[in-house]
Amino acid sequence: MAHRLLLSVVCVWAALIWSAPGSHAASRGEIEAGVDRTLRLLPRQIRGSDRLLARAAGVLVFPTVYKAGIGIGGEYGEGALRRGRQTVAYYNTVSASVGFQLGAQTKSVVIIFMTNQALASFRRKNGWKVGVDGSVALINVGVGGALDSNQLANPIIGFILGAKGLMYNLTLEGSKISRIDR
Repeated sequence: MAHRLLLSVVCVWAALIWSAPGSHAASRGEIEAGVDRTLRLLPRQIRGSDRLLARAAGVLVFPTVYKAGIGIGGEYGEGALRRGRQTVAYYNTVSASVGFQLGAQTKSVVIIFMTNQALASFRRKNGWKVGVDGSVALINVGVGGALDSNQLANPIIGFILGAKGLMYNLTLEGSKISRIDR
């Protein structure tokens, strides 16, 4: 039994190292295609989010954030900040965690800056930390897949999407977002 567990742990770690997201930095084109895909998917999955996007000062999209761990976990993803339909900068997101965890998953993250002040504050920081430099209100979808208007008064709003739609009980707290060159 112990040998089987050890073998499983070694296999998972080998798979994580071999497929580590940092080992292949995405090109501009790959990031742009992923951002476009995520921004088309969001209004289909969450009714009313298109109106929210139209009012936004800026939108930061990480199309694919990889999360994996065995006891110690980590997340990594690359994305783009858009104002209107124009990309103005590229970013990565990184976080680490310790605790009971085993496995891997991917998710998409959309952070919407509703005010110019919140967006400017984000852009001034080199290494913006969620929960320290800015608080992101993660949105839960109400009955019928519509946005809860009580949550929309925050200057920074976030969505975490999985393969089957909005993911629950997840957090962005502790994530560090840094500008990258592409």
